[in-house]
Amino acid sequence: MDYINNTQTEQKNGTNVSSVFTHQVLPVLYSIICAFALILNGLAAWIFFRVPSSSALVVYLKNMVVADILMLFTYPWRVVGDLGYGGLQLKLIVCRYTAVLFYLSMYTGITFMSLISLERYFKVVRSTSAVSSILQRVSVAKAFSLLAWGVMMFFMLPNTILTNQPMPKDFSCMALKSKLGRRWHEISAHFNVGIFWVAFILMVFCYTSIACHVYRSCKRVKQDSSEAGRRSNRSIFSLLAVFVFCFVPYHVCRVPYTLSQRPGAGFSEHSRFILFQLKETTLFLSALNVCLDPIIYFFMCRTFRESLLQKMSSVNQENRRPSIGTGLSISNL
Repeated sequence: MDYINNTQTEQKNGTNVSSVFTHQVLPVLYSIICAFALILNGLAAWIFFRVPSSSALVVYLKNMVVADILMLFTYPWRVVGDLGYGGLQLKLIVCRYTAVLFYLSMYTGITFMSLISLERYFKVVRSTSAVSSILQRVSVAKAFSLLAWGVMMFFMLPNTILTNQPMPKDFSCMALKSKLGRRWHEISAHFNVGIFWVAFILMVFCYTSIACHVYRSCKRVKQDSSEAGRRSNRSIFSLLAVFVFCFVPYHVCRVPYTLSQRPGAGFSEHSRFILFQLKETTLFLSALNVCLDPIIYFFMCRTFRESLLQKMSSVNQENRRPSIGTGLSISNL
C-alpha cells in the first residue's frame, strides 16, 4: 500500500517533471473518471437497489457497487491535494482517512470479484455438488459479504487510528504513524497483496474451467458454438478482463517500486523516478476500475441488464409517442 507522498519524491529527484505529471496531468484524469464513474455507478446503484437480492450473484454485485462508490468518494480529495490546495491539513486527511478508504474499497472489491468467480464456477461446472447448492443461497452470500467487509476493516481501519503522530517538519504519511502504526501498515500491505494474488489465481482457474466446460457442452449437444460461445465469453471474461487491465499492472509495478524505496537498495535517482511514474500510472488504472465495473454488471447479471434495457425502452417510448408496435421487447435484445 503506497500512500500519497509526491512532494517528498519530487524533492529527492530534484526535478519538476514529476510535478507536471502528478499535479497537472493526473488531477485532470482523475476528474474525468470521477465524473463518468459518478454517473455510471449512480445508475447502477439506482437499478440494483430497486431489485431484490434474489441470487448470490446479485448480492455480490450490490456489494461491489458499494465498494466502488466508497472508492469514488476519495477521488476529489486526491484531485484537490494534487492541485496543491488545502495545505498540510488536507494532506493529513488524505493520509489518515481517504487513502485508507481507497485501498479498503479497492481490495474489498477485489474480494467480491473472487467470490463471484467462485460462485460462477460452482454454478456452471459443479452444479450438482452439495457445495454449489450452499453457495447459491442468498443467506450464505450475505454472510460471506459481511465477513469480507469485516476482515478488510479489521486490517485497514487501524491504519487510520495509528496515524496519530504530530505533524512533522518534512511531511510524509509514514512520519505521521506511530511505531505500531508503521508495523501495522506493513502487515496490512502484505495482507492486501496476498488477497490480490489469491484472487487472481482463483479467477484464472475458475474462468478457464468455465470456458472449457461451456465449450465441451456446446460440442456435446452439437450446437452452433460460434454465437453461443461469443455470448458466453462476453459474460465469463468481462470480469476477468477488467480485473487484469485494472489491477495486474499496479501489483506487478509495486514490487520494484517498493524495493526502490528501501534504504541501500542500490537504485539510482533516475530509476526511482521512473518507478514512481509507473506506480502512479498503474495506480490510476486501478482507480479506473470504478468506470469499468458497470460493464461487468451488464454482461454478468441478467436482472441488471433487463432492468437497464427496460428503463431505456420506457424512456424511448415516452420520447417517441405514439410508437405502439415499433419498439423492441427485452426478450429480443
